[in-house]
Amino acid sequence: MNSHRLWDIFCTVIDNHGDLGVCWRLTCQLLAQGQSVRLWIDDASALDWMAPDAHALPHLRVLPWVAASQSEVLKSLKPADVWIEAFGCTLPEAFVAHGVAKHPQQPAWINLEYLSAEDWVPRMHGLPSPVMSGPAKGWSKRFFYPGFTADTGGLLRETDLQERQQRFDRTAWRQKHAPHLAPGSMLISLFCYEPAALTQLLKQLVGRPHHLLVTPGRPLAAVQQALAGMAVPPSWSALPYTDQNGFDEMLWACDLNYVRGEDSLVRALWAGQPFIWHIYPQDDNAHHAKLEAFLDCIQAPDSLRRVHRVWNGIKSGELTAINSNALTDWTACAQTARQRLLQQTDLVSQLMSLVM
Repeated sequence: MNSHRLWDIFCTVIDNHGDLGVCWRLTCQLLAQGQSVRLWIDDASALDWMAPDAHALPHLRVLPWVAASQSEVLKSLKPADVWIEAFGCTLPEAFVAHGVAKHPQQPAWINLEYLSAEDWVPRMHGLPSPVMSGPAKGWSKRFFYPGFTADTGGLLRETDLQERQQRFDRTAWRQKHAPHLAPGSMLISLFCYEPAALTQLLKQLVGRPHHLLVTPGRPLAAVQQALAGMAVPPSWSALPYTDQNGFDEMLWACDLNYVRGEDSLVRALWAGQPFIWHIYPQDDNAHHAKLEAFLDCIQAPDSLRRVHRVWNGIKSGELTAINSNALTDWTACAQTARQRLLQQTDLVSQLMSLVM
C-alpha cells in the first residue's frame, strides 16, 4: 500500500482558489503517505498564504503550468508513475508526447472529477476513458469521482484529522479572534461568493450578541457592499488570509459555518459543526440539482433545506432565523453525517489502491 510512486498533478485556477485548495490537500496527503509529487499549476500565487512552506517540503516540486510545454524542462523530468488531471483540465500536448516517448509503459492516468452526491456518480466512478487521438492515442484514462458513499472515491481526510481536532484549544481560539464575545453568544464564520440572502443574514444579526467572522476576498467585498446600505451594522470583524490548518481551526471554533465550493464543504463536514453551503453557481442552474442531492445525502431537516435554498437564491423568501431549535437540528444533522462519512475509506487510500 505504501510503495513509493511519483505523481504529476495538474491544476488550473479558474476564478477562485477551490481547485488549488483540493489539489494542495491531495498533495499533502500523498506526501504524508511517502509519495513524491510534482504539482503543475497555472497560478500558484495563493500558495503564498495557503501553504507558505510549500517550496520547502521534501519530495515536492511546484512547477508552473507553462513549463510542461518547455523541452528543456521536459528533458530533465523523471517519468512519473501517475498523472492526475484535476477537474477536467487537459494535459499539455508536449507533456503527453514526452511521456509517451519516455514511458516504457503507460502511467496510471486519472481524471479527478468534481464532488457530487448525485446518483449517477457511483455509475461513472472508476470507468475507463480511452484516448482516441493525439500522441497518447490508444492509452486510457480512468474517471475518479469523489463522493459520499462507499461506491465512490470518498473524501479527502488526513489520517491524523481526529487527533488534531481533539488537541485543538477551542476556547483559546475564540478568545483570540472574538475577545468581546459574550458567554452563550454564537461565533459565526462566513466564507461565500455573493449569496442572494447576505443582507438578510446581516440584518438578522443586528442588535444580537453574536459575532460574524468574515474571510478575505469575495466574502469581505460582499459584506462591505451590503453594509453600505445599512444604518446599523451587526457585530463583525474581518479575518486575514490563513493556511489550510488555520481554516480548519476556524471551522472547529465557530458555532455555525457558512462555506462555499468543494474543499470547504468537506472541511465543514469534518468539523462536525452546523454549516450552510453556498454551492458554486452554474449558468444552466445545474447546481440546483447538485445541492438537492447533497441535502438528501445528509438527510437535512426541513429548516436546513429551506435556508440552503434561500441562501443560494434557488427560492425567494425569508432566510430561516438562527435560533437554538434550528441550531440543535442542524448540529445533529452535521454530526450524524460526519460519523457516517468517517466510516468510509478516504480518497487518498482509494486512489493509492487504484494505482498501486
